[in-house]
Amino acid sequence: MEKIVFATNNKNKLNEIQHLLKDVVDIVSLSDIGFNEDIAETEETLEGNALLKSHAIFDKYGYNVFSDDTGLEIEALDGKPGVYSARYAGDECLAENNMKKVLTELEGKDNRKAQFRTVIALILNGKEYLFEGLVRGTIMTDKQGQDGFGYDPIFQPDGYNATFAELPMSVKNEISHRGLAVKKLVAFLKEL
Repeated sequence: MEKIVFATNNKNKLNEIQHLLKDVVDIVSLSDIGFNEDIAETEETLEGNALLKSHAIFDKYGYNVFSDDTGLEIEALDGKPGVYSARYAGDECLAENNMKKVLTELEGKDNRKAQFRTVIALILNGKEYLFEGLVRGTIMTDKQGQDGFGYDPIFQPDGYNATFAELPMSVKNEISHRGLAVKKLVAFLKEL
């Protein structure tokens, strides 16, 4: 079975992807290949950051590799926090601080439309491929639910009466931005 490196240090993401691709390819982690550095996300777009991370591995080792970047894009905030979602309240901030900043900036605004977007960048045999997943929804006025991570407690996907932090993981994985992007990646790899 072909091996592909998933350029992430996030164990939850790694386990999720390994499960989804277990019959298609063998997913190896950065630690499996002896890469223990952080890859700085310095690009201005999700696509740029995803490609940057994939190229860091491909250019150094020559391995087939994919990585992802995700952003929360809020209409009333002109698409912010976007590419800066993970560090919106500062480089060393917690998810709690990011949510508070978003909720503060949306105070008094009627338009609470938002979308989560994930871009996966695959480099396979030297060629680049991009896969996007997108889910639209609404930013709540306060946190709801205990599960999930990041902005999940304040994001309610369209068509549901619960935030990502309240939905069962099986439902969230079916409809989430990351889940949709991964499905496209899986479909592409199965056709090889």
